[in-house]
Amino acid sequence: MPLRTVTVTRYVTPLREGGSLPAVVEADDDGLYVLKFRGAGQGASALVAELIGGELARALGLPVPELVFAQLDADIARTEPDPEIQELIRASGGLNLALDYLPGSLNFDPLAMQPDAALASSVVWFDAFISNLDRTARNTNLLVWHRGLWLIDHGAALYFHHQWDGDDARADQPFALIADHVLLPFATQLAAVDDALAERLSDERLQAVLAEVPADWLGETAHAAEARRTDYLRYLRRRLRSPRAFVQEALRAHAAQVGR
Repeated sequence: MPLRTVTVTRYVTPLREGGSLPAVVEADDDGLYVLKFRGAGQGASALVAELIGGELARALGLPVPELVFAQLDADIARTEPDPEIQELIRASGGLNLALDYLPGSLNFDPLAMQPDAALASSVVWFDAFISNLDRTARNTNLLVWHRGLWLIDHGAALYFHHQWDGDDARADQPFALIADHVLLPFATQLAAVDDALAERLSDERLQAVLAEVPADWLGETAHAAEARRTDYLRYLRRRLRSPRAFVQEALRAHAAQVGR
């Protein structure tokens, strides 16, 4: 299903836990969302990773808040007293990305909650696939809401795109940082979930997710944007080819952790 588009009507509060200063905003559908600003940090690339990561997670059946496009009027900056927030809003006028706000949610604590092994294994597989380096014990990017785990914040994933050199062989590389994943100790079914998860990410599904990315987030011209979209598709296709090095690396990391 295509992403909905909402219009931001009110800036509610900043979320200073995030390095890119996301914020809770209200939209014209009366909903609350966590807005990721195009004018922050890594710019549009972080939104591209957020969108691709979130929608691939959804395709795998993982719990992620709804993603929406969020139209932001830069004039909203006039009502904000903080100069940093004013600057961020003005730099982000136009189309941004937002996640459904989960009221009352808590940060996941591995000492307080033991997740289901199949879910933990699926999340570890997914994060290794998209090279998500931001799901560690220091910063779990997991919320507990209605007693269930929810995945948030995928803007740091797919980091190859920040220095893309056209080398497709990079897709074959394992993801060594998976050893720091907060759910790795619980991921006892990695081998069991591998084939089923890969099969869910059909070529049609990959193309459908990539088609959602706005062209002007990918390149300055239509031709450049389509070339970039093709780069992502080629990378993801190759990363899914069996045998998957990122799965073997995750299995090694899990075995090493258990064997300590």
